Amino acid sequence: MKLALTDLLYDHSQTTQAQLRADPSAWLRALEGAPYPYPERAHTMIGIARLDNIRELVDDVLRREVPGDLIEAGAWRGGATIYMRAILKAHGVADRAVWVADSFQGLPPPNPEEYPANEGLDLSGVPELAVSREQVEANFARYDLLDGQVRFLEGWFKDTLPDAPIDELAILRIDADLYESTTDAMRSLYPKLASGGYVIIDDYGAIPACKKATHDYRAAHGITEPIEVIDWTGVYWRKR
Repeated sequence: MKLALTDLLYDHSQTTQAQLRADPSAWLRALEGAPYPYPERAHTMIGIARLDNIRELVDDVLRREVPGDLIEAGAWRGGATIYMRAILKAHGVADRAVWVADSFQGLPPPNPEEYPANEGLDLSGVPELAVSREQVEANFARYDLLDGQVRFLEGWFKDTLPDAPIDELAILRIDADLYESTTDAMRSLYPKLASGGYVIIDDYGAIPACKKATHDYRAAHGITEPIEVIDWTGVYWRKR
């Protein structure tokens, strides 16, 4: 499943994951206008280590019976949420939903007046990041995983997440890039994370604005749980 989602099943040489393993700074240079190796076929860009992290944390909350659903805020082609749904199916779990939260039109333009950390960080015009909801649904269907346990929140986080019909979360995964989007997701969803549940921040190491948003939210809310490193960019912690 992981090899299929990352497009590593047949040809390792043409994948973003392989290139980033060789040169993790490619994403940072892309923010300054350098070409970035977006994968043509893969359903996720997060790589094997961050997929392994999802499996480990989902298995753990199921074992410890931490209540709540699973969500990714910033889903791109849906790969991480497809994997979450696959894990639930493998365990025979039928009473938890997987939420797919995304604009399905790429990233919003930066708002440096309100969020200075986003100054110069404009990914709104990158066509590879704009994946329609219909395409994500089709990707779920390719794995025979598009069912009633998969639920979509379509729109900008500031509009969809505050009133999202989610009671409780066991896993909160944020792949939002911008300071504003990361903050919007944390503000609306972290209070719904159950004690013993996990928050995963995908862009922590890759994008300074995301790292700052994470630390600012933690400081403002007295969050002191240690941040654990997954790989060169992904981190997570467990909520006490």
